[in-house]
Amino acid sequence: MMSWLDTLKSLNMQVDEAGNSQLAEPQSGTTTVTPLTHLGIFDVIGPEAEKFLHGQLSCDIAEIAAGKSLLGSHCNIKGSMVSLNRIMPVEGGFWLRTEVSVLPQAQANLNKYMMFSKAESKNISEQVVGLGIQGEQAQALLQEICPSVSNEANQTTACQNGVIVCVPGDRFELWLPVGEAQALLPTLLQQAVLADTNSWRLSEIQNGIPSIAPETLETFIPQMTNLQIFGGVSFTKGCYTGQEIITRLQHRGKLNRPMFRLAFSGEQPLPGSKINTPDRNGVGTVVSSAITSASEGELLAVVLKDSFDSSDTILTLESTEAPLQRLGLPYELDPELFESKR
Repeated sequence: MMSWLDTLKSLNMQVDEAGNSQLAEPQSGTTTVTPLTHLGIFDVIGPEAEKFLHGQLSCDIAEIAAGKSLLGSHCNIKGSMVSLNRIMPVEGGFWLRTEVSVLPQAQANLNKYMMFSKAESKNISEQVVGLGIQGEQAQALLQEICPSVSNEANQTTACQNGVIVCVPGDRFELWLPVGEAQALLPTLLQQAVLADTNSWRLSEIQNGIPSIAPETLETFIPQMTNLQIFGGVSFTKGCYTGQEIITRLQHRGKLNRPMFRLAFSGEQPLPGSKINTPDRNGVGTVVSSAITSASEGELLAVVLKDSFDSSDTILTLESTEAPLQRLGLPYELDPELFESKR
C-alpha cells in the first residue's frame, strides 16, 4: 500500500521533517481539506486509562469519556505545560493528538507515571492520520460520509474506524486509519480544495487556540495560553500533576501574562521568539504563527497585559523593528483573572 506521504506527494504536496506540508501551487476555495501532517496521535488504552489520565491532565477526562473532545495539558509540578493534547474517546481508552515535534516527549512524560496503572500507550501516528476540514460546506461534506456528525464544538462522532471532532470555529478534525483516509480523500476533493499546514495553523490562531512547540515546553502555565476558555482546565475534578499551582493562580493569584493575537510583517517568527517594547525586552513570547501573505502574518503570543493594553506602547518582535498590530480574539477572558485576590 502507498504510504500517506506518498499519497500527498502525488497531489503535489510536500511535507518537511517537522511535518509541515506545503503545496506546489496553492489552491483557492470556500471549503478546504488539510492533511494534519504536523500533528500525530498516541493512545492510552486499558481498564485504568481514564483514571490514569484524570490524575495527570488538566482537563476533566470524565467529560471526554462521555463523548467530548477537549484540549488538556500535562504539567510539571510547577504547573508549567510539558505537553498540550487534544484528547478523544475511542474504544478501550483515548487518543491524544499533539504536535509531531513534541509527541515523543509528550508520550514519554506520561509513560513515566503509567507503570503502576493498568494502561499502556503507543505511538499510532503511522497507522492513524488526520484531515482538517473547514469552510462553508465543511459539515455538509462530512454528513455525506457520516450523517450523524455533530456541529457542536468539542463534540465527537464515531466515523468508520475513526473519530470526527468539531473544533472551535465551525471546523472539523477527522482522524482515521491511513487506508481509509487514502480512500476518502479523492471523494472529499471533489467538493473541496487541498490546503497546507499554514492554512490550518492560521485558522487555529484566528480562533485563539494555543499549541506547544519544542521551544516553549515548560514555559507557560495553562491559563497563560487561555486554555480554560476551551475547557482545558478543570478546577473541580481534584488532584493532578501541577494542580496546586494552577488552582492557586485561579483563586488566589493574578494573571499578568495571558495570550493575545497580533499581526506581524516581515520574517515569520518561531515559537519562543521574544516580543519587546522600546523600554523593556521580553514582555511577550510567541506561541505560534502563520503567514497571511508574502510578507505578513498573524501570531499568538503570551504578553504582559499592561503592555498589550497600552495602545501607546509599541510592540515589536526581537528580529525586526516593524510594529506588531493588536488583533482581537473570538472570546473574552474573565476579568477576575487579572485582579489581585489577596
